[in-house]
Amino acid sequence: MELELCVPTLFGLEGLAADELRRLDMADVRAENGRVFFSGSPADIPRANINLRTGERVLLVVGRTPCETFDQLFEGVKAMPWERYIPEDGAFPVKGHSLNSKLHSVPDCQSIVKKAIVERLKTRAKTSWFPETGAQFQVQFAIMHDTATLYIDTSGAGLHKRGYRPVSNTAPLRETLAAAMVRLARYRGREAFCDPFCGSGTIPIEAALAALNRAPGLNRPFAAQDWAWVPKKLWDAAKEEARDKEYRGAYFIWGGDIDSGSLKIAQENARRAGVAEYVRFEKADARRFSPPAAEGVIITNPPYGERLMEKREAEGLYEAFGRAVSSLSGWSLYILSSHPDFERHFGKRAAKKRKLYNGMIRCDLYMYFPRGK
Repeated sequence: MELELCVPTLFGLEGLAADELRRLDMADVRAENGRVFFSGSPADIPRANINLRTGERVLLVVGRTPCETFDQLFEGVKAMPWERYIPEDGAFPVKGHSLNSKLHSVPDCQSIVKKAIVERLKTRAKTSWFPETGAQFQVQFAIMHDTATLYIDTSGAGLHKRGYRPVSNTAPLRETLAAAMVRLARYRGREAFCDPFCGSGTIPIEAALAALNRAPGLNRPFAAQDWAWVPKKLWDAAKEEARDKEYRGAYFIWGGDIDSGSLKIAQENARRAGVAEYVRFEKADARRFSPPAAEGVIITNPPYGERLMEKREAEGLYEAFGRAVSSLSGWSLYILSSHPDFERHFGKRAAKKRKLYNGMIRCDLYMYFPRGK
């Protein structure tokens, strides 16, 4: 069965997700704003879900239809092959969004899509009643510029929910964004790694997973595990393939934070992620940061002054941290901040910047490289 699949991403991470899919030998990979499409078979549903670090979920593309009217939406959705994927007892709730289109009422569109799927299944199953007591097939629609794309979500909970962070401190960094920062720094475990503002430990944990080359989805369930046409043997094979690619080694990965409560959460999260032996957390003030080695990489997400601290306090923190790391000639620094004047307060202009989004907050990743590089 040839499938078209789609991986939504945080804005700015499309290229990274596309690169991950190519490394998994997926076919026809193409990146667009906020999403990446590719072709695959049912076996690639577990492979993508288990291995992707920077994608938000894996969606099965059922079809596309023009939809300038409700009748056009209904007929277009009804013409799609829903019976290939949804069994007679399958549950198929509908949700979606509409942008820049004539059909702007999402509740009305939800109702039309649901009715169209029911009518399609009626003609194929020869029944008029669908109990929806079986596995869930979450239907999603995206209407843009009067064209609707219909999906079924194979992931369930978003892929950023690795399963290791049931609780966190205030304003957590999404795991997919932390993984993207680690990938942008090209960290593979060969040098010392530090996060002086580690909070609940997301960046050091994602660094440890990257160093180990451990698939982030090994310890969590996915919606498509309950689908008969994606059998258990495909999930078992994908997990075995992922485990065969893991590395073994000794790594120096350190996370520091001034808040004891956050550190307790970080330690527990690392334990759940199976990387506690590779990450050391300790109470430390980033304003007095002292490197543990002559060279390495720092990836960190200091407070923005929007939710955690007053703006002036954040600026003072940037200044003090900038002074603390100003003499580090052998270290690369990757600092995520939404503050528009971060460089001025930090005391140094970045060698490179990359626009990213932490949820709805527009940020820049400021990159500083070792002298001479």
